[in-house]
Amino acid sequence: MIKGKAIKYGDNVDTDVIIPARYLNTSDHKELASHCMEDIDKDFLKKISKGDIMIAGKNFGCGSSREHAPIAIKASGISCIIAETFARIFFRNSINIGLPIMECEEAAKDIDEKDEVSVDTVSGVITNITKNKTYKAVPFPEFMQKIIKSEGLINYIKEEVENK
Repeated sequence: MIKGKAIKYGDNVDTDVIIPARYLNTSDHKELASHCMEDIDKDFLKKISKGDIMIAGKNFGCGSSREHAPIAIKASGISCIIAETFARIFFRNSINIGLPIMECEEAAKDIDEKDEVSVDTVSGVITNITKNKTYKAVPFPEFMQKIIKSEGLINYIKEEVENK
């Protein structure tokens, strides 16, 4: 179960806004996190606490296929992203690094900034604790749940090889 305060963004938030290209010369996760969302929200890092949940509109993560974008978000302390829709490559990159993301139009539209939210990635149930409302997203298939639980695809593969 994931629980945190909501931070909310709109439609078409692209990877260049999530982590600007001028910072792509590093692969250090902490360094990427220190610049996460700075071109759209200069106070992003001041607003969030470890475990908070990002809410977004349609087509979140559009733009380039850089894996740096979900890495920066996860390293910043965001524990989950709920959006109306995600760009497909961002969706897959997020799963590959173990960042849970859920598509749920109703939740994305109804959850407000600073609402307290919980997410059960196994069942797909999203609860807005502040408004006492629940929403249903499609839960991840079992293999994706294992990748997320393993903190990413590389760790998942290592675990699978070790357990054989």
